Amino acid sequence: MLSSFLTVFVISCIVLVRSGAWVVGSLTRIARFLGWKEFVVASILMAFATSLPEIFVGLGAALSHKPELSFGNVIGSNIIAMTLVIGLGALLGKGLKFEGRVLQKSCSYAALISVLPLLLMLDGNVSRVDGIILLGSLVFYFRQLLKSEEKFTKIFANHFRKGWKDLKLFFKDLGIFFGSVFLLIISAEGVVFSASQISLMFNLPLIIIGLFLVAFGTSIPEIFFGTRSVLMGHKEMIAGDVLGSVVVNSSLALGLVGLIAPFSLENFSLYFVGIFFTIITALAFLVFSWTEHKITPKEAIILLEIYILFVLVEIILK
Repeated sequence: MLSSFLTVFVISCIVLVRSGAWVVGSLTRIARFLGWKEFVVASILMAFATSLPEIFVGLGAALSHKPELSFGNVIGSNIIAMTLVIGLGALLGKGLKFEGRVLQKSCSYAALISVLPLLLMLDGNVSRVDGIILLGSLVFYFRQLLKSEEKFTKIFANHFRKGWKDLKLFFKDLGIFFGSVFLLIISAEGVVFSASQISLMFNLPLIIIGLFLVAFGTSIPEIFFGTRSVLMGHKEMIAGDVLGSVVVNSSLALGLVGLIAPFSLENFSLYFVGIFFTIITALAFLVFSWTEHKITPKEAIILLEIYILFVLVEIILK
């Protein structure tokens, strides 16, 4: 039985690596064809794609009347995105630059929106009004992003006059992109399932498995997409994906939960560590990205240390 789960785990990891490379390659060609900046493409397309696990976990949790599961998953996923994903990307790429007004504003918006759900839940409830506010923050973020890209529509129209051959290649890349994202999600689920079964076989506490494994599992697409982007020389895409994913996780995933199944936090103390580290992570990420407009390898190590500390504190307290 153990060998079967190990086989599923290894195969899923291999598919993750390959599909991550296909996604980066197709997105790069799509960005070149449409004349979009890679950051914008990653912020919109890849952010939604890699956030699908969190979105579906949220919908499933809401429909099964367990919305707290989605809240914990989003907290963990956002912390991972701003520490592990950015930290590993900065180390592999020997630093990540955050230059330009669009990128600087996006960093600020993403950090604020990641904390917004925590502010809304201070009264101990997540209501439908809170859900509407969160969804509104999503609209605001992408409106500001697209508003700053004045060439978006014009270049899209101009490129469609290139000819049928270019259009066929464009649609082929779209197919590769969506197919690769599908493989990313399926293989990520394979990793989560097999790792969960392996952990249970070794009698690890279920609460530890649920808290970290689900969040880590749903963040696997971001991790692999980010590392592959850096290794393939497209650093801008990791920034766009992480910022967009944090916004989508915090606004769309939790916004839908608030609309479908408003809930009360019966034991606020269970979320305290996650809330505290979300604030610390958002502040650290914002400060590092604004100082000298880049995250250095040293700052990347600090981000990784924040995540390790988060894991240790949760384990000790649980």
